[in-house]
Amino acid sequence: MKANKKKDSQLVLQYQSGNALALAELVERWHKTFCNKAYWLVKNQDVAKDIAQDSWKTIINKMDSLNDVNSFGSWALRIVYTKSLDWIKYKNKEQEKLQEYHKFNNIQEVKPDDNVQLKLSLLKAVKGLPENQQAVIRLFYVEDYVLKEISEILNISVGTAKSRLFHAREKLKEILKINRSRK
Repeated sequence: MKANKKKDSQLVLQYQSGNALALAELVERWHKTFCNKAYWLVKNQDVAKDIAQDSWKTIINKMDSLNDVNSFGSWALRIVYTKSLDWIKYKNKEQEKLQEYHKFNNIQEVKPDDNVQLKLSLLKAVKGLPENQQAVIRLFYVEDYVLKEISEILNISVGTAKSRLFHAREKLKEILKINRSRK
């Protein structure tokens, strides 16, 4: 264990001195550990890999300011841990938003089996909207823009963006209610 810590310290010092190969060796030594740590927290292999990759960006940007090179392992793992927790918080907020949306619009929860059918129905319904409403729906829900940004992108007023979003939602509700009643 001490030998590994000493080797890591040497590699950090070499990287801080300008040796890019030392960074490659650090990545080789630590990347799998970062992926495993992130996976342990987020329980999603693809997300864990993304978190590990994102952590490396932060580590590389801040490694020059690491004063205690002996603490590289714990310092780097703390970055992975923090980024994993940030991702979990983000997902929880997204889930809360979705639940709030369902509650606000009086939409019943959907079973996982129905999810695929609902997505297909929704996609078909969106494609049936006028082009200007499709654009607002796409920018708001897919691209995650706020109304002010949408108005700037489409060169329309905020009120017009809001109106198009409202009317698109209403049409989608109607279409989806009709599709549900047919079942």
